[in-house]
Amino acid sequence: MAKVAFLGLGVMGYPMAGHLVKAGHTVTVYNRTAGKAEAWAEAHGGSVAPTPAAAAAGQDFVMSCVGNDEDLREVCAGEAGALAAMQPGSVFVDHTTVSAKVTREMAALADSHQVSFVDAPVSGGQAGAENGQLSVMCGGDAGAYQRAEPVIAAYAKICRRLGESGAGQMTKMANQIAIAGLVQGLSEALHFAEKAGLDGRAVVEVISQGAAGSWQMSNRYETMLDDKFEHGFAVDWMRKDLNICLSTADETGASLPVTALVDQFYKDVQKMGGGRWDTSSLFKRLRRMG
Repeated sequence: MAKVAFLGLGVMGYPMAGHLVKAGHTVTVYNRTAGKAEAWAEAHGGSVAPTPAAAAAGQDFVMSCVGNDEDLREVCAGEAGALAAMQPGSVFVDHTTVSAKVTREMAALADSHQVSFVDAPVSGGQAGAENGQLSVMCGGDAGAYQRAEPVIAAYAKICRRLGESGAGQMTKMANQIAIAGLVQGLSEALHFAEKAGLDGRAVVEVISQGAAGSWQMSNRYETMLDDKFEHGFAVDWMRKDLNICLSTADETGASLPVTALVDQFYKDVQKMGGGRWDTSSLFKRLRRMG
């Protein structure tokens, strides 16, 4: 069993850190809002630290799940950042969805402190985090990954190393690109069924058993038809991720016409006041359009 710090207790990090305790690891947490860290410690029995550096000191592994590139830089390299406080030979595992650029920047900084850095963004949403059933896509040194994988297993359904530093983030971008087009397609299918006078639930019951079936269809069609979107992965975060995808595509020369279009549809949802709605709210946009 390992000594682990977990930085960031949002909707994903909170249950992920809890699974580490359940797996038998000794866990110290840090969160920007201290009250949430205290609540987590009361619920799970771990320790609370006032800064990323204090949380990271003396740990075998430091995991993070924060908001964006700047948040990651802050917890890694800010005034009380974790990397400078970590012991040589330890491993930093970042579960945030960020750019490959900042990942490589932090990996280089970690290396200067004799610390390994694994980029390990996750997919599976809040439910996946709560149930310990996340898909974890990793990049970084193979040896560091092999050491970290048994710890990550506390909340993973599948965990794979895809290559060197940044490969995990690139894979997460592919994941978000696939989801964006898929959710729009599902939204259009349900919208079409409604306009055709069909029972949307009956339609899904049939088509979900064929080639059109997907996780999004199975897990989101009912809430979509019921006009319920106060749950799941927020549109604001999806737009953040798609911005990373589109910026990286410009750098690599990849063509993402559907992704670029769906990103604009999500912008429309934000204008509707749906920045915190689930990504399946693309369907609500179509309904409002008539």
